[in-house]
Amino acid sequence: MPKSEKNVSTKGAMGKILRYIHKYWFFVGVSVLLAALTVALTLYIPILIGDAVDLIVDKGLVDMPGIFGVMKKIGIVMVVTAIAQWVMNTCNNYITFHVIQDIRKDAFAKLEILPLKYIDARSYGDIVSRVIADVDTFADGLLMGFTQLFTGVLTIVGTLIFMLMTNVPITLVVVCITPVSFFVAKFIAKSTHDMFMAQSETRGEQTALIEEMVGNQKVVKTFSQEEEAIERFNEINERLGVCSLKATFYSSLTNPSTRFVNSLVYAGVGIFGAYVAIKGGISVGRLSTLLSYANQYTKPFNEISGVVTEFQNALVCASRIFELIEEEPQIPDAEDACVLEDAQGNISLEDVYFSYVPEKKLIQDFSLSVKPGQRVAIVGPTGCGKTTVINLLMRFYDVNSGSIKVDGTDIRDITRGSLRTNFGMVLQETWLRSGTILDNIRMGKPEATEEEVMEAAKAAHAHGFIKRLPQGYHTIITEDGGSLSQGQKQLLCIARVMLCLPPMLILDEATSSIDTRTEIRIQQAFARMMQGRTSFIVAHRLSTIREADIILVMKDGNIIEQGNHDSLLKLGGFYAELYRSQFAR
Repeated sequence: MPKSEKNVSTKGAMGKILRYIHKYWFFVGVSVLLAALTVALTLYIPILIGDAVDLIVDKGLVDMPGIFGVMKKIGIVMVVTAIAQWVMNTCNNYITFHVIQDIRKDAFAKLEILPLKYIDARSYGDIVSRVIADVDTFADGLLMGFTQLFTGVLTIVGTLIFMLMTNVPITLVVVCITPVSFFVAKFIAKSTHDMFMAQSETRGEQTALIEEMVGNQKVVKTFSQEEEAIERFNEINERLGVCSLKATFYSSLTNPSTRFVNSLVYAGVGIFGAYVAIKGGISVGRLSTLLSYANQYTKPFNEISGVVTEFQNALVCASRIFELIEEEPQIPDAEDACVLEDAQGNISLEDVYFSYVPEKKLIQDFSLSVKPGQRVAIVGPTGCGKTTVINLLMRFYDVNSGSIKVDGTDIRDITRGSLRTNFGMVLQETWLRSGTILDNIRMGKPEATEEEVMEAAKAAHAHGFIKRLPQGYHTIITEDGGSLSQGQKQLLCIARVMLCLPPMLILDEATSSIDTRTEIRIQQAFARMMQGRTSFIVAHRLSTIREADIILVMKDGNIIEQGNHDSLLKLGGFYAELYRSQFAR
């Protein structure tokens, strides 16, 4: 990242963080006031100690009552300081974790309205890393900033004021040496930003690989890819180790560098203060106070430089989070978009052009007219655009040009929610959520009674295996279906659509994971379900689409043949070749 872009990114992230913090201004104000009180009381203690030292004049000349009085004051000040620090830390924790909560809510809410092309173009692991790991790292940096930055800055300012009130010349010695700390901190902060950025990005890459490997462990083992997976992980882990080592190395320079400067300050105050004390310009008690102040003055520089380093890491993570939050959402429904109710199922595609990537053409000049109740089958080789047509019908993607109309209305003028409610989808890839079997089937119709769910399950031939489960319809399953087979999971998804029975259906390899005997029964159920409903069937097994009213044969995004099963066989073209390749003796 160029230097100017990096600075803009950092400043932009800082401004966005402040907007989130602004909501909790009351707690910020309380925290600042308590930080000021804590610093003032902490700086008051060295004065009391100096007073006690001055009460020790010589051997046998010690004002013990006066010393005990000073000790009581110190005890009271320490108790008040401890209470103030506890309340301040509670406020800081409240601010930090509520800001993090708000950011995570916004990030997850944005995920729900992002266009599918954003999800398709990025690894799931990297997105998860942004919402989880990066937010946690940002929380650590923000909490450290609140806890140490306020008190650190106020301690430096307060110490200088107290020192000036005590002795101006000695204070000037401290002020002259102070800029060295700023130069050191600035150098380290600049060097660590790029290192932490590389570390955060590599960590996201590693999370993506782990998520991919764990989620597909059966496939990895089936094809004996364990060694390759380990090699890929080791390579990313090695890069992460290098990035982390460099970031840690530069950030670890902070403490020794600032301690060296602190020692210079302390030595300067000690030597010059001793000379002034010998000349009678200051008492020994006041000199001890100034030495204590010199130590307290330099201590925040260690903390602040550490905070700056950690905050650089936090800003890098914050910028990645805000990149997600500020991504362009999907094009919202038009203000005058209509709600599609009781769709008839009259669908037309007119001169449709679409491609996922501009330089790689896919669907070109695609036109189709489907009458209500017709069954349309789409066949063709892998990558010809079958599933893409389904994505366009459901408006997961918008066409580049041309139009898709339902009952004469362009789907871009229909609300997405009502459009998708009128479609029932059964995909080859099943999706279940954590919950009961009942909840999973009810997903499209939450108000359905248990009897209606059972009827849908019977129609989908899922009732038998569901009743054999430990708690039947109330059996809790995980998001991956737990111990259910792929076929059983697909039957649940079919039952889900059977329950809703929308006016239009999309079956994308809906019976691909089901045994032949069950498939025959499911096809019979589908036949009943499709009566009077416009249906789109995507299939590789041509036996499942013989009864379709229209069969579209696609290749390279175009319809190359169109007709029913018998007419296409007589044509002797591409469809006939596909059919013979599956059923030739």
